[in-house]
Amino acid sequence: MSPITSPFGFSSTASEVAEGIELTGKRAIITGGASGIGIETAKVLAARGADVTLAVRNLEAGERTADAIIAETGNLAVRAAKLDVSDLQSVRDFVAGWTGPLHILINNAGIMATPEERTAKGIELQFATNFLGHFALTVGLHDALAQAGGARVVALSSSGHLISPVVFDDINFRFRPYDPLLAYGQSKTASVLFAVGAANRWAKAGITVNAVMPGAIATGLQKHTGGLKTPPEGRKTVEQGAATSIFVATSPLLAGVSGRYFEDNNEAATVYDGNGWMAGVAAYALDLSNADRLWELASRLIAA
Repeated sequence: MSPITSPFGFSSTASEVAEGIELTGKRAIITGGASGIGIETAKVLAARGADVTLAVRNLEAGERTADAIIAETGNLAVRAAKLDVSDLQSVRDFVAGWTGPLHILINNAGIMATPEERTAKGIELQFATNFLGHFALTVGLHDALAQAGGARVVALSSSGHLISPVVFDDINFRFRPYDPLLAYGQSKTASVLFAVGAANRWAKAGITVNAVMPGAIATGLQKHTGGLKTPPEGRKTVEQGAATSIFVATSPLLAGVSGRYFEDNNEAATVYDGNGWMAGVAAYALDLSNADRLWELASRLIAA
């Protein structure tokens, strides 16, 4: 397969990437749409005419954000809905409340390098939030995505996936000493593997799933790491950070493309060492056997 390339790059903004794209009549969900790059992602989709639902843990903040987007874009079809992706019951409730087709799902919500914590079901919190809850959400919305015809799912990963593969024998750090960055890396590798696993499974339904690395953006995501450590020349604005999500969700270049990893609005090169956690996608994150193993594991966890 030839890698997908575009005229956009590191400095492109979400608005630039979406210019000329018409989304009127398209319905979109963005998890974590009331903070960080989620706000910009939602705003650009709304500006292009999409019907946008902000799926958020803090409903009050989500409603304020929705009102601000409506005021800025003039698009009245923007709203907030309650969703805590770390809580599988909250995910089930959200899915049960959704009716009709879904054209775009952006799994944007996430946490990073948090202190050791597990959900009530014993799942390590970063794995539960960054991957498992989004897996359950996307699987739960499968029929709505299929109904849309040509639906796109965007799974937000990170260059942090280069820190760690999914350690299947100890996902919850019951044997290893807990390391917040290893846990973060594992969860972001899982997000890429989900895209790989969905590509073949959902192709006949017309659903594409791709992973993205948004870039290094100073947001609340880094509150447990003491702030963004990336040198200034490697940082992006929020507007630039939302661009790759918008590109993968809307670009005509990606029609029918699934199971791939994008950064800076282009498909990333596969790498075989951590290269300082800077760029590219790890071979282990694209491995189909890893993807199948993770899919089976995640399916058991959400069923339990």
